Amino acid sequence: MSHPLYNLLDKLDGARIHYSLSRERPGSVLVAVTVVGQRIEIDVFGDGHMEVSRFIGHEDIEGGAELIDSIIARG
Repeated sequence: MSHPLYNLLDKLDGARIHYSLSRERPGSVLVAVTVVGQRIEIDVFGDGHMEVSRFIGHEDIEGGAELIDSIIARG
């Protein structure tokens, strides 16, 4: 029996979708996916359940270095 994390990674690999893995929350692995117009965060837990957040937006250029400074200042 395979863990759902490996099943997810196999699906992403098969679709040739780039992803990165990190550990942001105890007991889970974060699979971060970026595709055109979307950023997707998938938390996969030890028991196999997943929590998915999807952020949809345009990819227009909105500014330069000053925009980064503004975003950091608001942080």
